[in-house]
Amino acid sequence: MPYVSTNPSNTSDVVTEIELGTSRTFVDAAQRAKAAQRTWARVPAPVRGQVIGNIGRLVEANFEPLAQLVTREIGKPIAEARGEVQEIVDTCNFFVGEGRRLYGQTVPSEMPDKQLFTFRNPVGVAAIITAGNFPVAVPSWYIIPALLCGNSVVWKPAEYSAASAQAFYDVFQAAGIPAGVFEIVFAEGSETFNGLEQALQNGLVDKVGFTGSSEVGVRIGELCGRHLQTPCLELGGKNPMVVTEDADLDLAVQGALFAGFGSAGQRCTSLGTAIVHESVYDEFLSRFVEAASGAVVGDPTGDVLYGPLLDEKFALAYEKYLGWIGEHHEVHGPTGRITAASPRNGFTGENGFFYHPAIVSGVRSDDELFLQETFGPIVGVMKYSDLDEAIELGNKPGYGLSCSIYTTDPNKAFRFRAGISAGMVSVNNSTSGAEAHLPFGGNGKSGNGSRQSGVWVLDQFTRWQSMNWDYSGKLQKAQMDTLEIGANLDFRLG
Repeated sequence: MPYVSTNPSNTSDVVTEIELGTSRTFVDAAQRAKAAQRTWARVPAPVRGQVIGNIGRLVEANFEPLAQLVTREIGKPIAEARGEVQEIVDTCNFFVGEGRRLYGQTVPSEMPDKQLFTFRNPVGVAAIITAGNFPVAVPSWYIIPALLCGNSVVWKPAEYSAASAQAFYDVFQAAGIPAGVFEIVFAEGSETFNGLEQALQNGLVDKVGFTGSSEVGVRIGELCGRHLQTPCLELGGKNPMVVTEDADLDLAVQGALFAGFGSAGQRCTSLGTAIVHESVYDEFLSRFVEAASGAVVGDPTGDVLYGPLLDEKFALAYEKYLGWIGEHHEVHGPTGRITAASPRNGFTGENGFFYHPAIVSGVRSDDELFLQETFGPIVGVMKYSDLDEAIELGNKPGYGLSCSIYTTDPNKAFRFRAGISAGMVSVNNSTSGAEAHLPFGGNGKSGNGSRQSGVWVLDQFTRWQSMNWDYSGKLQKAQMDTLEIGANLDFRLG
């Protein structure tokens, strides 16, 4: 079945056309990956690290064309697209040396003439399924460490970022990865799920990595659980930002503007609700509304806060979220699609899925707008009176990906960190923003506790193996043939 990927800034601009595969396509790719994996695992880990280094250099050599393609295909502002490509380079730079540091340990034995060892072994075949809002950065978080650890990979990217995915794949192939070790599959979601189910039943997939909605993540978690596998799930978020009474309000507004509206609010780490102390609520809200009203929205090739929504399906979903605005809310400025009938000052876009930034105050803790992820340029604002209340509000939606607190009081920062359920906490910084050597991931509805990036992701793509080597020449039984040294436990001073 053909699929046409268009430019969301200009829907008449066709970026690429691909043929979508079926569940059989996915299974066939998994079979090729399975056949190639053991040979790849036998390549010494430092040599696999050299391949990761090759990828990094090739990405640098193709840096600007890849960033421009990301901007054209998904509408991400070019500055953010360049940052996304840099994330691949940073990930490669981190992992290029990890091939020399896939350390095990030599462990002392409780018996003489016996040695104990631990080893990291590759999992096998990793099936990676990613969303298109970060079409090249997030896949690199999975694929680079998976390959480094000696796994083969079957990657299913989002259809609406197919051109970016193909370019990413082509760069990786040029780095010297053997045939079958890295496979790409374009397929619709249900066909992918069916293919994954068949591949798991046939023993072709040993690890699943998924970035996407919490709803789909639940289904993938259930499927993997039936095969006694634990997937790496990076799901949605409803990320709170707490603004305390002693916060630097100008800094807090800058953070809220970028966290809420950068990438048109289409990040899993985008700001969901600003929870503001009652003593500074009015001032913060006034400054935030002013900043949003003056921000430039439009053509993502220029200097804009954000561009269009990713694709028509996301625009339709966002319209549903706008429907959650109730009579008790106050909306600051226009909402909905930017059109001639609903214009925006300074707008630089044309024929695309461009939407006004929406700030909604008066949000309550039982609102859908507060409880559910809203993937798009909308931020709720609500009051709190003491920090424990703010923490409780931050935890209530049940997500646990990212959060931030703006305060000049270290005591508040550490109390917030200890009480909030999120996997990532920022102090005086945006809810969005990840570094390649820091663990990334969430809890609750945001994920199953798995982590990407840094050394922590190695536990997703390796399995610990222990070995004991007895060279005593006799059978020594653990816990039974151990030396005991007696002590006079009745001894007392005086």
